[in-house]
Amino acid sequence: MNVYDSHRMADILHPLGYRAVDTPDDADMVILNTCHIREKATDKVFSDLGRMRDHKDERAKSGKKTLVAVAGCVAQAEGELIMDRAPYVDLVFGPQTYHELPEMVVRALGERVVNTDFPVESKFDSLPVDHVTQDGPSAFVSIQEGCDKFCTFCVVPYTRGAEYSRPAEKILDEAKTLRDRGVKDITLLGQNVNAYHGEAADGSTWSLGRLIQALGDIDGVERIRYMTSHPRDVDQDLIDAHRDVPALMPFMHLPVQSGSDAILKSMNRKHTADHYREIIAKLRAARPDIAFSSDFIVGFPGETEADFEATMQLVRDVRYMSAYSFKYSARPGTPAANMQGLVHDAIMDERLQRLQALLMEQQREFNTAMIGQTVPVLFDGRGRKDGQLYGRTPWNQPMHVMAPAQYFGQIAQVRVNDATATSITGELAQ
Repeated sequence: MNVYDSHRMADILHPLGYRAVDTPDDADMVILNTCHIREKATDKVFSDLGRMRDHKDERAKSGKKTLVAVAGCVAQAEGELIMDRAPYVDLVFGPQTYHELPEMVVRALGERVVNTDFPVESKFDSLPVDHVTQDGPSAFVSIQEGCDKFCTFCVVPYTRGAEYSRPAEKILDEAKTLRDRGVKDITLLGQNVNAYHGEAADGSTWSLGRLIQALGDIDGVERIRYMTSHPRDVDQDLIDAHRDVPALMPFMHLPVQSGSDAILKSMNRKHTADHYREIIAKLRAARPDIAFSSDFIVGFPGETEADFEATMQLVRDVRYMSAYSFKYSARPGTPAANMQGLVHDAIMDERLQRLQALLMEQQREFNTAMIGQTVPVLFDGRGRKDGQLYGRTPWNQPMHVMAPAQYFGQIAQVRVNDATATSITGELAQ
């Protein structure tokens, strides 16, 4: 989501004469686009801001003005604190306001600006149609923002606001525009993407599954992905889309967080571990080659060894191709931050190591099982070696292949020769 937001900020700033650069060395404006999910990310903001201050001071010696901005969820949650702790910051604005960037930039030339409102109108209504920063065959499209779930550990409802779904026609039009620019692979984004309930042209409400069906009918859109999903919103429409839409890739990121019903209840997830297993079974029945990734929180307040073992058993039952796992990080303002039964950091470390070892073993097995297979790879990047292209399989695995430059932006058949826990390698089959 932040990658998408950053690109759209660049699109908005383009008419003002700005263009994106790779380093801040001689930039007239530096925007830190931030995440507030974990404490480490918040700490990194202030660390990076210190470097930006040095950069700003250095340019000032030669009479050059540099605007320093903090955007995103840390800005939304900590706007006043940032302005107090970092007086050299010129703009602070939340994720729902970046369509107002031109006005904010003009104001920031004369005064410090803080904008953490939740505007009544959707920011999507004000975004430029063109994607100035789009380059390559893969693109993100934001279809939904915000969350109404209020998991007790999560700040998203407070920083991104209530669930909002874009109208279906706007999404289809954006997909067609991207297709016309050579995009073949579209990833649909949302904090709660499968809670999508957008209005269609006929006034009806479309689910994510119905939207995917329509996107799959667009000639030239060859790959569709989406993230991030919530188990409570996996409905029959979405399961049917995995069965019926060839362009929908056989991969799903479905966070579970814990395998313990007691912890899931404390997290306010409103599903059980067995309900999650049932969803996995239905999706595998509809699309036998589908693979899953997930998110796990270790050491949530009150987690016992038995609770943790229930998580390990869920991992053994589901078998993931990849996963993100973290120690619990208390976020100020969330209900979990005030819970009793904190787990000692050393116990969290030990449990996390056990979980990650199991997940890494499964990831290695999934990748190793691909050796000898021939799979379609979309080349959407260039490798570090001369003559090397980077691409992704239908299961989202990264792959580096020696291939002629003309294969960039194309889907080619690749024979898998080797695999590690984190990537696979191969050669062109043709």
